[in-house]
Amino acid sequence: MANTTCKFCEFSAKDENLIFETPFWMVLLAPEQSYVGRSMVVLKRHAASLSDVTAEELADFGSVVKKFEAAAKKAFDATMFNWTCMMNDFFRAAIPDPHVHWHARPRYNHTVEVSHVRFTDPEFGQHYNRDRTQEIPGNVRKEIVAKLRKAA
Repeated sequence: MANTTCKFCEFSAKDENLIFETPFWMVLLAPEQSYVGRSMVVLKRHAASLSDVTAEELADFGSVVKKFEAAAKKAFDATMFNWTCMMNDFFRAAIPDPHVHWHARPRYNHTVEVSHVRFTDPEFGQHYNRDRTQEIPGNVRKEIVAKLRKAA
């Protein structure tokens, strides 16, 4: 069931950042691209905690991991991946309304170039840097989405 106050419940198959979807999850390119291909995997129904995710949804998530990692390897030669489910930001609100989602960060031991924009991973082999940001032009965003879609 969608929650009308939840920004994650507003995503749809029409979102230009949608890479692919499964019966239970949507994979969308994240706004911030310091790690090229960084994406969010959002549960299609509103659930507040991982313990609320059904066995069927968890099994489907496993297929999402396999498909996303294969696509990022094919599209950008990703070396490895960091997966996190941190919903801390939801609890900054006066009335928290968390929605289960995962962050997928492809990691690279080499530079990746997309439309003349270079992406590096200076912390490769260490924890990713949450403070690092890289804004990208709309055409580069579209190209990253297109490459991941094609590879998926």
